[in-house]
Order: sequence, then structure tokens, then C-alpha cells
Amino acid sequence: MDAASPTPPTVSGTGTSLAALADWVNAVAALTRPDAIHWCDGSEAESAALNAQMQADGTLIALNPQTHPNCWLHRSNPQDVARVEHLTFICTPEREDAGPNNHWMAPTEAHAKIDALFDGCMRGRTLYVVPYCMGPIDSPLARCGVEITDSPYVVANMRIMTRMGAPALARIEREGAEGAARGERASTFVKGLHSTGELDPNRRFIMHFPEELTIKSYGSGYGGNALLGKKCHALRIASYQARSEGWLAEHMLILGVENPQGVTRYIAAAFPSACGKTNLAMLIPPEGYRQAGWKIWTVGDDICWMRPGADGQLYAINPEAGFFGVAPGTSKKSNPNALATIQSNTIFTNVGVTADNQPWWEGIDNGQTPVTDWQGQPFDPAVRPAAHPNSRFTVSARQCPSYSPMTEDPQGVPISAIVFGGRRASLVPLVFEARDWTHGVLVGASMGSETTAAATGAVGVLRRDPMAMKPFCGYNFADYFGHWLSFDQPGAKLPKIFHVNWFRKGSDGKFLWPGFGDNLRVLEWMLARVEGKAGAIETPIGLLPVEAEMDLAGITLSEEARSKLLGFDREGWQAEFAGIGEYLASYGGRVPPALAAEQQQIARALEE
Repeated sequence: MDAASPTPPTVSGTGTSLAALADWVNAVAALTRPDAIHWCDGSEAESAALNAQMQADGTLIALNPQTHPNCWLHRSNPQDVARVEHLTFICTPEREDAGPNNHWMAPTEAHAKIDALFDGCMRGRTLYVVPYCMGPIDSPLARCGVEITDSPYVVANMRIMTRMGAPALARIEREGAEGAARGERASTFVKGLHSTGELDPNRRFIMHFPEELTIKSYGSGYGGNALLGKKCHALRIASYQARSEGWLAEHMLILGVENPQGVTRYIAAAFPSACGKTNLAMLIPPEGYRQAGWKIWTVGDDICWMRPGADGQLYAINPEAGFFGVAPGTSKKSNPNALATIQSNTIFTNVGVTADNQPWWEGIDNGQTPVTDWQGQPFDPAVRPAAHPNSRFTVSARQCPSYSPMTEDPQGVPISAIVFGGRRASLVPLVFEARDWTHGVLVGASMGSETTAAATGAVGVLRRDPMAMKPFCGYNFADYFGHWLSFDQPGAKLPKIFHVNWFRKGSDGKFLWPGFGDNLRVLEWMLARVEGKAGAIETPIGLLPVEAEMDLAGITLSEEARSKLLGFDREGWQAEFAGIGEYLASYGGRVPPALAAEQQQIARALEE
């Protein structure tokens, strides 16, 4: 062979019958020049071989097999421990289509910039072809993708987080053949290309090309930057796809509430980070509720795809198959279901370890102490925490004690209520209901959370995070609000929309509401409203509970707590709605007139 001719990569696995997929894999291999190509089938044998390989090279470290069977520790590069929003781009031909809520780059420039980094980057590595399905494999609501990666750690995580392997490839090939027979584009799957590159923060980008159903990520091995089925596909690309196809891709948990009569109703809820999403998704009812027969079923803790059914209701699936949860703060008190879920078959990333090789993080409160920190150094609290604040666990959702068998229902679950909420120390009551769909969209569009910045003396900076989608909406927020409004059609049986705030504080700076399992008391009131069995007090901001119609038995609330949690501060809301008006105006003329009119109407009502 001519010395200038590279040796072709060795190929293992089944390959594909879909020409569009084979051609793309070949083109990527020509660009990245790997030593080997492996087509992943998702089998146990493949998983065992990859784990053995990663154990041998130190990518995975086995944890205590007695206390945590088949659990592994992975340590990231210290420069690569979180999503990088400032290096994440939406690449549409027109900047306005990406909107002020996204970083934008023209597609031609973006492809050129990142392809230059991919050029030859897999020399000496294996290129893994990872076919996956987001959602139950036979669900009409599910969508497929293929991630090409050079990271076996990514393969292991994608196997847990998605329906990965041979069944997904079969669906991709079937859909490709059906599309070709209709004369449509032969590839309806999302193409994701990923390489860890050199893990250099200065050579790192995550590019999304919504019109091409394409994602390119270079220079990171961390979760949301590298597991391309997660935020990249399931939210940024899917939100764009959902608008064109008439559905919603949302950053929401899905839970089922089963009452003592055995009736289960489903709720979807959107919260920004650090607002208790996973805790709510896996809520354990208070003792009195448990004895009465109430149960909570977990369908999903992070992402929700919703589509109108033939009966006019919204039906939802969780496109993920696993949990990629934040470890610090997870304890028997805060989330016993999560702790039970991660006792086996789990990948822990960037946590500390104890002397007997058990995973450890701040807030686990299990009486043990760490000896090694997340960087593999002897633990010294003066140097760094044992676990990185963003350390994670990856685990199959099926291991959760509250896992709902309806998670695998191909038609999805009917949604009775949609809940928005943020972390607000003041002003916002415990719960209120939107008057109608348009008002509910405004509630979601204007929601926010307060940050604290003790070092600079700031007491709480409000960050607007519409529908908790600020880092994840794949197009202009103004158009996104319009898409939400479009679901209010004749014959639609839309869910009621609510807003909650578990984080209201009293004059002493302490939380007024106990939270955790007691949040079921609020969910019960919502579902009573859905069923027309509870009254409400009308205010300009929405419908507040009648205190006597909420079950507060067994908890003690001070007069201040009752007043602030269930009350309405007109003057404070006047200022809030002035701020909401300014926020909507920041999106210019693309803001839907109905949304602007709703804000103005409530602002006027608050002045009266």
C-alpha cells in the first residue's frame, strides 16, 4: 500500500442496511480517521467488554461490590465538569430564528469551525456508532438518533439513558425505508457527532443545526455536552422539531398521583435547577397520606414530550430511560427513593469515596466520611469538597422504587396539570392557578428564580427562566411562546396550569413551607381543582386556594406562614408585572400579541 494511504479502520458490529446512515458514518470516519469502527448493539456482552476496557485504562473504577454491586466511579478532567452554555450554539441561517435567548452562529461558519477540530481527532481511537431511541421503542411519540463518539464512557451512559442498540437501529432503518418509499428524505434520525478531543476548554464547542437535525460536540466528555441524546437532542433539537410537527419538548418531570380510590392522574412540572425537580418526581407521601392509600409514580425526572391525542388531551412520554441526577444533597431524608435507586448498577461521576470504597458526597448524611476527593486526592475540606457540586449518578429509571410501568406506554400518559415554579424567597405564594391557557403561558413565560451572591452582598437576583427552558430552547423564545399558545384550539382539553413556590421565606429568613413529602398537599389541591371539587379565591395574578380546602393536618404553620403562603401582595405584584412587561419587550416585535395583551390586562387589574 502507498505510504500516503491510511490503513482503513477495522470494523466490528452489524453495520446498517440504511444507505443514508452508512454514508454518514463513512464520511465521519474519513474526517476523523479512527483506527477502528464499532457498531453498538446494546448487548450485555458488549457492555461487559466496554466496562472491562475502561476498568483496565482507569476510565472506570469499581466501587465496593458488597454495598454497591456493579457500581463504578468516573473522574472527569477537572476542566470538564459541567455544561458550557457560553460555548453552546444554535446554528440557523437567520440569527433572529435562534433568538436573543441563544448564542448563534451561521451554519456554514459553524460547520467549518468545528470540522477543523474533528479533522483527524480519532487517530488511535475507536469510533463508536450508537443508535438510540428517545422514548419507548414502539411509541409514535418517540424519535431516534445516532451518536458517533470516541468515548466508551459516553457509550456506557447512553446505554443507560436511552433505548440504545439493535432495536433502535431497526426502527431507524424501517423509518428510513418508509420515508424513501414515499420519496422523502431518507434520514429522519438526528445525527450527533461527538469527540472528547483534547478536553481543552479553548477547543470546545457544542453546535446545533436544527434544520439539518444535526448536533456536533467537540472537546468535552461531560454529560450534557457529550450524551447527545439528553439536552442536545431531547430539548434543543426536539423543541425545534416539535414546533414543526405540532408537539412540545419540555424540561419537565412527569409524575402520577394515585388517590385512595385507585385513580391516577399525571402532572408535568418545570423547575429551574436547584428547585427540587428530582425530589418532586420521586416524592414519598406524608405518613397520613400513605396510610390513606395515596401513592406517587415516577414517569420522568427531567424531560417531557407532549402531543395532543385524538381526544384533545395532551399525552406525555419521558424520552429518557434513565436518571442523570445531581448527587450532592441526595440523602435518605431529602430523597429516599433516589438513594435506593442508586445502590446498584450505577455510574457515579466526580464523587468522593470512603475508606471501604463507597461513593460519598456532601449531604449524603450516612455517618461515613470520605478519604479521597473527586480528583482522586486525599480529602481535605480546606482544599476542595469531596464531591464536585455538579457530581452525578447515571442509573436506569427502572430501578426507582416509585417507577411507573406507564413509563413504557407507547401512547404516553394523559396530563391533567402543568406546574411551573421557581425559587422565590418573597412575593410569590405557595400555589396559584392560571385562569386559562393564555394566562398559563404567561405564567410559564415569566417564571424565574432568585440567585444569592453573598460575596457581593446581593440579597437575591431574579433570573427569568421561561418554562425552565432558558438554556435548552432551540429557537427564539418569542416564537416558542407563540407555539405554546397555538395549542388552545376548539375541542382541545388542555391541562390546567399552576405555579408553585416551595421556597417562600419568613421574616426570620427560614422557609415557611416544610416541602418534601408535604408538597403532595399542594398537588392534592391542584387535582381537586382539575376535578371541580375545590373552590378558589380570584385575584389579578390567578386563583389562590381557600385555606379550609387544603389538607394541612399534621403540619404547623405560623400566622405569618399562612398569610404569606396563601396571600396576595398587590403592591409587590405591581412591580413584578412591570418587570414582566420589560422582559417580554426584550424579544421585540416577535412576542405574540395575545401574550403582551395578557400582561397588560393583569397589570391594569393590579392598579385598580
